[in-house]
Amino acid sequence: MVRSAENYEKIYNHVEQHIGPIAGVFREIVSDVMAVDIIVAAPTSKRNYYTMVTYGMSELPMTVPEGAEDYRYAELMICLPPTWKISDEAFQDERNYWPIRALKTLARFPHEYQTWLYMGHTLANGQPAKPYSDNAGFQGMLLSFPDVEDKQGFFNLDLSSVKTVHFFNLVPIYQEEMDYKMKNGMEALFAKLNKIGTDDVVNLKRKNTCKKVFGLF
Repeated sequence: MVRSAENYEKIYNHVEQHIGPIAGVFREIVSDVMAVDIIVAAPTSKRNYYTMVTYGMSELPMTVPEGAEDYRYAELMICLPPTWKISDEAFQDERNYWPIRALKTLARFPHEYQTWLYMGHTLANGQPAKPYSDNAGFQGMLLSFPDVEDKQGFFNLDLSSVKTVHFFNLVPIYQEEMDYKMKNGMEALFAKLNKIGTDDVVNLKRKNTCKKVFGLF
């Protein structure tokens, strides 16, 4: 599949406009399904963390249900603390690379399985789900709307009169939180996450909002 240089430039400029200066791009040359590049927006005074944004997922339409045709095209992002090690060398260590691997895996997922991704969807890290690395207990991802200054402006990027790309943020979650969402719904899980002040930035020490404490009552 030949990717559009024009679309790439529009997405690159869109990220720079709404997120901040681009520190670099990790390009993927060869892929069985589709190549997924990672655009890296550097920490700034307003957003003191890295923002990693995919490019490649929106080259193909997702298989959406009837009525959701406006959401066939998407890209994903994840936010990492300013101390996160970002380099080809650092990414040889899965403890540094797992968020990037998750971005690439989820970007390909709807095209591999003829489905779609949207706000509130959760995806487990494997079947059965396993932690992303030995320093991260999260076992899945939750899609949310990105927390940017111009939320509507960033979420919607018109590449043409018939193609609008939407951007979703990945929030790492625990197995118990995935189970809770399946039972109680998306809004109930977001309420729990909001209650402890969860934001877009990955926090390896974040509290598990649904973990049961045995021995109490």
